[in-house]
This record gives sequence, structure tokens and C-alpha cells, in this order.
Amino acid sequence: MLIASYNPTQMGDVLLTMVRPEAAAQATEQKGRIVRIFNAENNETLGFNFFDVSEILADLAVKGQVFLDQAQVETLNQALQTAGFEPELVFDDEPKFVVGYVAELTEHPDSDHLHIAKIEVDNDQTLQIVCGAPNIEAGQNVVVAKVGAMMPNGAMIWPGKLRGVDSYGMVCAARELELPNAPKKRGILVLDPAEFAARTAFDFEKGAKLFTA
Repeated sequence: MLIASYNPTQMGDVLLTMVRPEAAAQATEQKGRIVRIFNAENNETLGFNFFDVSEILADLAVKGQVFLDQAQVETLNQALQTAGFEPELVFDDEPKFVVGYVAELTEHPDSDHLHIAKIEVDNDQTLQIVCGAPNIEAGQNVVVAKVGAMMPNGAMIWPGKLRGVDSYGMVCAARELELPNAPKKRGILVLDPAEFAARTAFDFEKGAKLFTA
């Protein structure tokens, strides 16, 4: 997993990368212009911050989440190695927002409003996701933010538990995806299967036209 973010207006010329979720106890070490963030209990790398990154990658023009290509990842790994760190970034081109098919829906054993959904997504994966939306039903095509997704508001999607049940992603509402003119009422975005095929990457450009005024 590799998640990258670049926001020069707020953070300066710094590329933030994450390879694992945050840990309860974290520590950092700096070598040159690179900071490694790691789990203080087991020394696992959680991410790296690359300062003055435009001197390493000259083509970063995105504000927000950055989808690094293989050549960019290799360049960052070379910078890590030069600084004295392990070159442990791994290229990740798996889509994080996908159209999922709700194959199964059961009631949560410890909640009167949560559901446990089994959702088929890309790469022959079936994800278990706990969802509290009142309009979710089996047989729907929905937008799934998979583990490793960065929401438009900057929130990260990591594995979690809801009332003791494992959940690996989030079923999204249109407003959570910040689609133009999205309705403010509660409920997930249910897609027309003829327009949005299940088990494929979600097309944000097409989604932006769903609620045109």
C-alpha cells in the first residue's frame, strides 16, 4: 500500500507518504531532507515525509492525493537509499474508489441500525463492510472506498471494527464523495448498473454529472 499527499499551500514543498495505518506509539528519524515515521513498538515503517520534494520529483502539480506512477516511486526509493533509508516504497496502482456489488446483507448482531455487507469489488475481491445507511440493500451497485483510499476531505480509510465486527472499507454517500449538487440527506449513493458496471473503478467524471441542476 502506498498513499501520497501533496499540498504546498498548507504544508509547503513536502510530499507525505503512508504505507501503514497510524500506530498508538509513533516515533520519527530524519536523514537529510527525509523523515521516516515508524511504529515505536516494532519499528515498522508507517510512512516518509519528503521535504523539498520538487527537487526530487519536478512534476508534482496535484493538490491533495497524488497517484504516483512507477517511475516516480523508483525515484523516491533512490532518494531513500541515498539518504540511508531502506527503499521500501511499493508501486500501487489498484483503484481505491470502486463500484461494488452488494452480494449479501445481514443485520449486525449488536446494533439495531448497522448492517454487515459482503460486497464484490475489483480483482475478484469480496469485502466485508459494516454500513449504517438506511437505504442499503442487497443487489445494489454502490461506491466503495477501499482500505487505503483518501476521501475528498482528507480522511483516510483503514481497517476497523464497528461494534466488534471487522470492516474493510466504506460504502459512500454522494456528499462524502463531494459530487456536485449531491443531496444532503442521509443515505449511500446507489448507482444504475447500466451506467456504472460493478467490480470496476468508479468514474468520478461521470459521477460529477449525476446531480446536474
